[in-house]
Amino acid sequence: MPGIRKLIGVLLALLAVLPVAAFAQVQPSLPPFMAYPSLWHIKTGQGEVYMLGAVHVLPANVRWRTPQIGRALSRSDVFVFEVPEDAKALEELQGKIQANGYLPADESLRAKLHPEALPDYDTAVAASGLPAAGLDRERPWLAGIQLMFAQMRKLNYAASNGVDSTLMQDAAKAHREMRYFETIAEQFAILAPDDPKLELQEFESGLKDLRDLSGGVQPMIKAWGEGDQAKLEELINGDLSDFPEARKTLLDDRNQRWVPQIEDMLKEKHVFFITVGAGHLTGAAGVPALLRADGYKVDGP
Repeated sequence: MPGIRKLIGVLLALLAVLPVAAFAQVQPSLPPFMAYPSLWHIKTGQGEVYMLGAVHVLPANVRWRTPQIGRALSRSDVFVFEVPEDAKALEELQGKIQANGYLPADESLRAKLHPEALPDYDTAVAASGLPAAGLDRERPWLAGIQLMFAQMRKLNYAASNGVDSTLMQDAAKAHREMRYFETIAEQFAILAPDDPKLELQEFESGLKDLRDLSGGVQPMIKAWGEGDQAKLEELINGDLSDFPEARKTLLDDRNQRWVPQIEDMLKEKHVFFITVGAGHLTGAAGVPALLRADGYKVDGP
């Protein structure tokens, strides 16, 4: 798996499930930033599907509802997301974090670190504003995410502003049907690695990058907001190119599992609006390309 800096773009564009407590914040008043993300469309004799790539964590000032997206939303009667985010799902997520996110009582994160990593760790903890004692009880994967999103808060990003969270709230208010590609358990398995040595190595390798995440975040948001699929593919998959197993787990395997589900949707007499992480829709291994390879006419980039 990539280190923290390399993982930031992947988490923002691919994964919907994250420890949501890390996102709580007061959103400042910022001038609007107009975004024009890409939208895909498939229509068969029976069903119809729109697909929108999401960034799961955004500043409050990003305006991404283009007229094209607005029309698609108004036409859709079933909304599809990666994973549920209702109260039951979040309770399940918090239970998994409690069960899998913390070290045994006689262990501490700081004591596990190699001596050369300690200065970077102490600097990251001090900059985060998070309680050092609390972080010291966490497994590296969870501490890394908490530290990463402490930096994201400084950039005024929040999960409540994410495309999928916003559309879920809208669909719930309108009493629209919602479906999901994955379960909480399936997405959580992607977040929490099984190999303790690799987990610690990834954590230590990412500590230096916590000093400035904006360089990794801003280009991806810009490419997404401009509908620049080639650049988005380069940014996301460029980070994953050196980590083929991570790419397989985070991206390729999931895309291949979702395509048959979409093909089944196209056999139903509904208009579906699918919102998934933007990285799932880019490139030759993206969902639109896989559907085209199966013979479907996919309108879009």
